[in-house]
Amino acid sequence: MTNKDLANVIFPNITKTVEDYEKEYPKRDLEEGAKVTRFAPSPTGFMHLGGLFQAIINYVIAKQSNGVFFLRNEDTDKTREIEGAVELIMHTLNDYNLTPDEYEFKGEIIGNYGPYIQSERKEIYHAFIKHLIEIDRAYPCFCSTEELAEMRENQETMKIRTGYHGRFARCSRLTPDEAIEKIKNGEKYVIRFRSNGNFDNKFEFDDLRQGKLFLNENDIDEVIMKSETMLPTYHFAHVVDDHLMHTTHVVRGEEWLPSAPKHIQMFAAFGFEAPKYIHTPLIMKKDGDSLRKISKRKDPEASMSYYDEMGYPKLAVIESLMTIINSNYEEWHTANPDKKFTDFEFSANKMSTSGALYDLMKLDDISKNIISKMTKEEVYEESYKWANVHSESLKELIEKDSEYYKNILNIEREQEKPRKDIAKYSDIENLIWYMYDDIFYNKEKEYEWKNITDKEEIRNILDTYIGKYIELNDKEAWFNNIKLMCDELGYASNMKEYKKNPENFKGNVADVSTVLRVALTSKSMTPDLFEIMNLFGIDRIKERYNKINEEF
Repeated sequence: MTNKDLANVIFPNITKTVEDYEKEYPKRDLEEGAKVTRFAPSPTGFMHLGGLFQAIINYVIAKQSNGVFFLRNEDTDKTREIEGAVELIMHTLNDYNLTPDEYEFKGEIIGNYGPYIQSERKEIYHAFIKHLIEIDRAYPCFCSTEELAEMRENQETMKIRTGYHGRFARCSRLTPDEAIEKIKNGEKYVIRFRSNGNFDNKFEFDDLRQGKLFLNENDIDEVIMKSETMLPTYHFAHVVDDHLMHTTHVVRGEEWLPSAPKHIQMFAAFGFEAPKYIHTPLIMKKDGDSLRKISKRKDPEASMSYYDEMGYPKLAVIESLMTIINSNYEEWHTANPDKKFTDFEFSANKMSTSGALYDLMKLDDISKNIISKMTKEEVYEESYKWANVHSESLKELIEKDSEYYKNILNIEREQEKPRKDIAKYSDIENLIWYMYDDIFYNKEKEYEWKNITDKEEIRNILDTYIGKYIELNDKEAWFNNIKLMCDELGYASNMKEYKKNPENFKGNVADVSTVLRVALTSKSMTPDLFEIMNLFGIDRIKERYNKINEEF
């Protein structure tokens, strides 16, 4: 019996060859320099920050070169698959405007290189594995779990590198006749790739992020097909798929770098050209005085659902990741504030050589800047959409009077230097609650009086203001009235004079303005007081000031 006979025993119904599939998946008709990238998650968990990080890089690389960005679901590990994960991955990509050019979703295939779900490509993988068996680069392995555990234990005892390699690869020495007999006897088996590498030898590997690396050759006879499902492992499936789908660049986490030798070896076994690899840095977070890898188990911000629940604009999350994707992105964005992130020329060698530090405070700053540039209508639409899913109380406020809500949002908006206090839509309710009488009067609150705390003095300022100086028609006239009141009550209306001779005054115009602000809102820091007063109107201002006087 020959290796070809063995291959036919294992795959009797596989008649297509590698050459047949290469004709079925011809070279893509793209312009020179166009890059083909893929986002290839496993549906074994929900979308996480690291996944979006890599999806953005893939998207940018493809779009900047007029290439193709496709989605491939790597679902060969059926035991760990989570229901709904595929839908959530697709939903997240669409939500962040990173929609793939090619994909498969709910039975619909967009693109000519599918199926894009690995479990639907079983026959293709079998044809390629059959070819490897025929050329003696793959073989069935009948070692049981117990035998493999015993082998590993012996290797550890002898302080030998663990793994199925060299003299420990027992089944690699079986003849085709012996293997066929075991198969006919019903013995369970997996298929292993026959490595021809020597671990003591080094080969040159060019990673587009880290440059030229010298890695040990692979000598492990890796499992490439499982026994129960007859599906391939990731190591093998991605080799076949990236070849047939003509992927030019593979973007994946640096934790996969140790696997590169076995993947390069598999491409070489078929005579295929391997794609270029970009092994991205780990996403880190600050934990006290130290840095650690962001954890899906420990850190809520590791999950993309966190950003939805908090109400961050999608662009803010993308922009925050772009700042750690390339070190020069912030400088570029500052110089080109009106350009899109896709206009930025991504460079793999400008990625961090160590971990990429992700900072939620930086995300807040980026998000505040983005929201500040939105119109009141845009903030209204986005915050209402968010509240419909995540906040019943904000939804009720908005629906109570949508125009009033928009006007609140428009305070210090749509001007040269807009307010920047909203980082996420979940912030809004806490920033505007005092604008609603029913909440204001029923809420337990502390008044942040600052410099003027004497109740009689506060009452005097409020009574004087509503009795003689209240004016809302014009901002300049309004502020002039406050200054006139300051002169009457013994406060400095001119800050320069106050700084020269503070002992001549009870305080200054800022102190008086703070009393007016705090009595109206309870807060010492709010957006523009004149605009707030304009929204309230004179009757509501008087009502609040009179309430304060009653409380005193």
